Amino acid sequence: MKIRGKRIRQYAVWLWLLLGVDAFAALLLWIADVQAFRAMVTMILLATVFLFSAVCFVLVQLEEKREQAFWAFLSNPDEYHEELLLGTVPAAWAEAIHLLGETLREQQYAYEHLQMRLVDYEEYVELWAHETKTPLSLLTFLLDNRRDELPETVEFKLEHIRSKMQESIEQMLFYARLKSGRKDYLFEQISIRSCVEDVLGDYRPLLEEKQFKIQLHLPEGEVYSDRRGLRFLLGQVISNAIKYSGKEPELCFEFFQKGQVWVLSIRDNGMGVRDCDLPYIFEKGFTGDSGKVRKKATGMGLYLAKGIAEDMNLFLEAESEWGKGFKMRISFR
Repeated sequence: MKIRGKRIRQYAVWLWLLLGVDAFAALLLWIADVQAFRAMVTMILLATVFLFSAVCFVLVQLEEKREQAFWAFLSNPDEYHEELLLGTVPAAWAEAIHLLGETLREQQYAYEHLQMRLVDYEEYVELWAHETKTPLSLLTFLLDNRRDELPETVEFKLEHIRSKMQESIEQMLFYARLKSGRKDYLFEQISIRSCVEDVLGDYRPLLEEKQFKIQLHLPEGEVYSDRRGLRFLLGQVISNAIKYSGKEPELCFEFFQKGQVWVLSIRDNGMGVRDCDLPYIFEKGFTGDSGKVRKKATGMGLYLAKGIAEDMNLFLEAESEWGKGFKMRISFR
């Protein structure tokens, strides 16, 4: 009704013009014959209002039909909808409508072609990542079963390579997952303690090599989330704690309730992040100037963690003091 009222108001100037003509005609009639003026003035006004209302009704109906045809044409700019739109507009608009239709069809074809290429790329990335996991699994099998036969330095180097490959593959898969229009999250009840212990197990050799002291303040509790996404998120935080650790490194996990929200806090005592860098740590490719180690980083880990967290309806909050560690809080809303 509001839209129809706006359309009628745009014709108000014509009503005033008609009333002006009526006033002029009434003046002439009054000068010519006062009796006739009294008899005809009401009829003239009613005829004007009726004529204006009839014309407005017809014009508003045409505008609504034209608008419906236009939106249908924008949604599907094929030749059929183009012809429907041409039937509601003046002939002078035909060339412009035809040009618009050709342009929209070309862009629609380019978009569909790009979508197909993107799907092919996503499938290739996922296939490549899964194929790469085969030699990674063999390396893991070798380290698990022949660890005693390997020199300690060789074992550590292989473990570092395995961990780096696994992290890079996971980042690639989750980047493709994040950018894809297809979401395959599987939400279920997850034990926080079990999930944290599984991820710590993946990084156990590196944590032991750095002689990390692990503190788990994790009461039995469950959250409703996606296991793969949550493990990836935790892995990025733990990986950063290992990369930027200092002397006598510590990693502390706490799980507690704050109001109606459950929070998982992960704190380390590493180098931390400078105050000037902290607002930007979730930006794509941002590494800051916090030491030589970060200059070699890709800046993708926390960026992906932030994106996955938003997809899973989690809230990430980071705190840090340069030289005194880093804390990440994950809120399960």
